[in-house]
Amino acid sequence: MILANAFCLLFFLGTGADPVVSAKSNHCLDAAKACNLNDNCKKLRSSYISICNREISPTERCNRRKCHKALRQFFDRVPSEYTYRMLFCSCQDQACAERRRQTILPSCSYEDKEKPNCLDLRGVCRTDHLCRSRLADFHANCRASYQTVTSCPADNYQACLGSYAGMIGFDMTPNYVDSSPTGIVVSPWCSCRGSGNMEEECEKFLRDFTENPCLRNAIQAFGNGTDVNVSPKGPSFQATQAPRVEKTPSLPDDLSDSTSLGTSVITTCTSVQEQGLKANNSKELSMCFTELTTNIIPGSNKVIKPNSGPSRARPSAALTVLSVLMLKLAL
Repeated sequence: MILANAFCLLFFLGTGADPVVSAKSNHCLDAAKACNLNDNCKKLRSSYISICNREISPTERCNRRKCHKALRQFFDRVPSEYTYRMLFCSCQDQACAERRRQTILPSCSYEDKEKPNCLDLRGVCRTDHLCRSRLADFHANCRASYQTVTSCPADNYQACLGSYAGMIGFDMTPNYVDSSPTGIVVSPWCSCRGSGNMEEECEKFLRDFTENPCLRNAIQAFGNGTDVNVSPKGPSFQATQAPRVEKTPSLPDDLSDSTSLGTSVITTCTSVQEQGLKANNSKELSMCFTELTTNIIPGSNKVIKPNSGPSRARPSAALTVLSVLMLKLAL
């Protein structure tokens, strides 16, 4: 028994050789080893493995509540560059796929003696405000969209993967249903038996996991390393790394350098023109048009329009009157 537990721990930590597949071809094993090279990842992963493997009694395999809490801490506190590699690693054989399925210790965190009804499980999740929020995020970011190339909203794979990982450690914890290396199917631990007249709604809810093209494509793209080439069709203005003009008042009270604001505006406008972005109501873009129609008087806070001829003529008229008065006094 002790030897079996020791082997199990080595299997999950990735400190020993895989008995079936070499490390060269097992991306999930590589991901586990990468986690071990990061102190925070190794610490929190070892913690949840220990907690989720701790048997309470012959009839109770583990403390699921504590196991879920440890999993939430791992996925919330460890950077996704480590957690995603273990959760969404690509596999070419069954041994690798089984390691991927075992990432969250499903015997404690996922499986149970019987499968509850999916709508009942959803109802339990909705009683917890955090679980309810995570489930809503999943539906928003992973809903199938047939108007995008990737089938994901705004072609955003990362948002879907993050929402999926965010549900791990709750009653609605999803996982791979088997260790198939070719077909990716994930689901919560539930079924639609006993749904009665709500069976159609239950099946629809379950298909959001089991037959979700957005989620499936996102997992496959991450595992294959092709997700980095996916970007939204029409990048928003936020995609342009322009100076954050909004932090400075458009007309500061103590403007000491009359060119500082103008340079910032020109940089922003040039960036917008190069990107060919459409104008919106943001402060940066509204200033692009202001730049063409207003000027700032050096050393003051006033803004004048270039076409305001009379206002520019006033200093000349004042000098003429002053010259006449001085001439009269001299006479």
